[in-house]
Amino acid sequence: MKKVIIYTDGASRGNPGVGSIGVVFCNEKEEIIKRYSEYLGDSVTNNEAEYLAVIFALKKFSSVFGKKLAASTEIELRSDSELLVKQMKGEYKIMNPKIQELFLQVWNLKIDFAKVVFKAIPREKNKEADRLANEALDERNKKS
Repeated sequence: MKKVIIYTDGASRGNPGVGSIGVVFCNEKEEIIKRYSEYLGDSVTNNEAEYLAVIFALKKFSSVFGKKLAASTEIELRSDSELLVKQMKGEYKIMNPKIQELFLQVWNLKIDFAKVVFKAIPREKNKEADRLANEALDERNKKS
């Protein structure tokens, strides 16, 4: 089984406010394979952006590498969002209806992979995904 490490981060300026995501795919040696960032729009909370980053990452992996490879790949999803990780592990309840919907999307996307493990990491270890998310917001502000 192949293992891919994916760092995700969601950003929101205003909370809710303008949101974005940053995603970094790495191999088992932590060498970067792909980087992505995307502007999400207005009225996005930070927690929603964190979930949307995970949804984007899992969908992007399947579209770039194919469902066949996804089915034999273990994903270690690293996030500095303790809330997201603990909710995905079933340690925290999900009270917010919007987050419940996003949780279900992630849960359903996990089925396409051999295994998906969620790991909480300190913010300092998520700098590249954070940089990408902020870069997407900064780029959007330049266009406005």
